[in-house]
Amino acid sequence: MKLLSWLLTAVGCLVAWTVHAQPLVVASTTSTEQSGLFGRLLPRFRQATGIEVKVVALGTGQAIDMARRGDADVLFVHDQAAEERFVAEGWGVQRLEVMYNDFMLVGPKTDPAGVRGRDIVEALRKVAAADAPFVSRGDRSGTHAAELRFWAQAGRPEPGWSGYRPCGCGMGAALNMAAATAAYVLTDRGTWLNFKNRADLAVLVEGDPRLFNPYGVIRVNPERHPHVKTAAAQAFVDWITGPMGQAAIASYRIGGEAAFFPSARR
Repeated sequence: MKLLSWLLTAVGCLVAWTVHAQPLVVASTTSTEQSGLFGRLLPRFRQATGIEVKVVALGTGQAIDMARRGDADVLFVHDQAAEERFVAEGWGVQRLEVMYNDFMLVGPKTDPAGVRGRDIVEALRKVAAADAPFVSRGDRSGTHAAELRFWAQAGRPEPGWSGYRPCGCGMGAALNMAAATAAYVLTDRGTWLNFKNRADLAVLVEGDPRLFNPYGVIRVNPERHPHVKTAAAQAFVDWITGPMGQAAIASYRIGGEAAFFPSARR
């Protein structure tokens, strides 16, 4: 009986240790990872809370699917309409603003389609009219969702011509593809600043208010998925929208330029 009691106690301790040791899972976007931002944030969060974080970087649509299945504890993405729908459907608990940056259209420095300027919609019309090569993320990411909005505004709700090339890939891979083929591509500023293989690419369109790119954080609803790490998830949300997290975002620079701007409202 004593041996059985000892074994049950040992198993209970092992289970408790295993649960405690499991990291908080954050489903996020490729832009937050490929910009290097998580390399700045996570060590500071761990130091402040002792909580380990595992980031799964996907396109925003895939990240939302992952959170909807209960395979993540926190969602940190950049497609506000989809995020608000996720909360309205009961999968998430309150969307909070975290930060923003902007999208840009990059392409060959020679700009064969003549798109250079501030108007993203007119620029895309010119790309299509010139049958110029254009790389699309094509992966249901926040960037892809924004691109499709701009195409719809340009009168091309279903873009497709010989030069239109969906890659079904992350932002870094799409930029590599554009660099290799002298193509146009929509990118977020953070990933572009951290992108080293630019070849002949240059920023051609920026500054259009429609290119505004907000990021939100959402805790997965434990009423839908009771196994989620509610306390750790709340700690992450509180930290990243609080003074320490917002200061870490504000201080992150790539080549001396801010990649993201904190925007949490407490």
